[in-house]
Amino acid sequence: MIHIVIGTKAQLIKMAPIMCKLHENNIYYNFIFTSQHLETIDSMLHKFRIKKPDYIMYKGHQDVTSLFQMLRWLISCLYETIQNLSIIFQNDKNGIVLVHGDTFSTLIGAIIGKIAGLQVGHIESGLRSFNIFHPFPEELTRLMVFRLSDYYFCPGNWALNNLMKYRNKKKINIGANTLYDTLNMVMQEKFEINLPLKPFGIVSIHRYENIFNKHSLLKCIDIIEKISEHYFLLFILHLPTQKQLLRYGMYHRLKNNPNIELRQRYNYADFMYLLTNSDFLVTDGGSNQEECSYLGTPCLLLRKATERIEGLKKNTVISEYNMPLINDFFDNLSKFKTEPINLIHSPSEKIIEICKDFA
Repeated sequence: MIHIVIGTKAQLIKMAPIMCKLHENNIYYNFIFTSQHLETIDSMLHKFRIKKPDYIMYKGHQDVTSLFQMLRWLISCLYETIQNLSIIFQNDKNGIVLVHGDTFSTLIGAIIGKIAGLQVGHIESGLRSFNIFHPFPEELTRLMVFRLSDYYFCPGNWALNNLMKYRNKKKINIGANTLYDTLNMVMQEKFEINLPLKPFGIVSIHRYENIFNKHSLLKCIDIIEKISEHYFLLFILHLPTQKQLLRYGMYHRLKNNPNIELRQRYNYADFMYLLTNSDFLVTDGGSNQEECSYLGTPCLLLRKATERIEGLKKNTVISEYNMPLINDFFDNLSKFKTEPINLIHSPSEKIIEICKDFA
């Protein structure tokens, strides 16, 4: 049997094409949801036409956004695992557990898969920043999941080569991230979004190292305000980011800036439409980096390092929070606009081809 363990909105977005293709091919899969991100899951399942979870590990009533909530969520998930392992995996003894990315849900899925005696397949495997603290804790999580996995589904040769020391494991180059398939799915839709009447850039930040420390958040806000002196910006508010902006008294500072418009977070398809109509993206998100590389949109990363190579030396620049680097990016913005990528093969179909032997 194929088991899929996910817990965040980003994981669902990237696993959606696999889950949809399994359904289209009448291949049953067991959907296990850790509820790391809970509040918007129903609307996203409806959007992608994905079935509801077969098992929900955490019975809380809100997204896990604070350290206290994270601790409570981790304890609850582990307790659920110990008490209900056979129920979670429907008494399967010969299946594969697919986990995605670098979140705590990824790690929990890999751990319970090994406890159950099943194979573990890691999707988006082999990504490295080679710096434990950037990003933290994602880099550490990846290293632990590597050791627990039996199948590595890598989005390119660079990622695959990072796993060469893990011998006697199956390494598969799927050619790109499954996010490429998701983009193709959502861009077929019709959109009704209010676009600004003038050229604009988008800002989207949410990472722990940028928002949960006042000094770090202030550094990001200073950079964004400097950019707004020359460009009109749509600042997309992630819930944790909005909470921290209010906590540190920076929310109204942005709100009162005439060249910055604060907007609540969009669903994935609408955000992609917004991104395709923007001049650039300022972000700390790895998935955003990938999306921009596929779309050809100039992308400035508010990070010191990235675990992904998509777009680097093409449309993407790592800012290192360094104003000369940032100024150079905007001085040469047109040079970072690239042609959209068109792949012949579907990364999701390559994964299914391997996993259908477990069905």
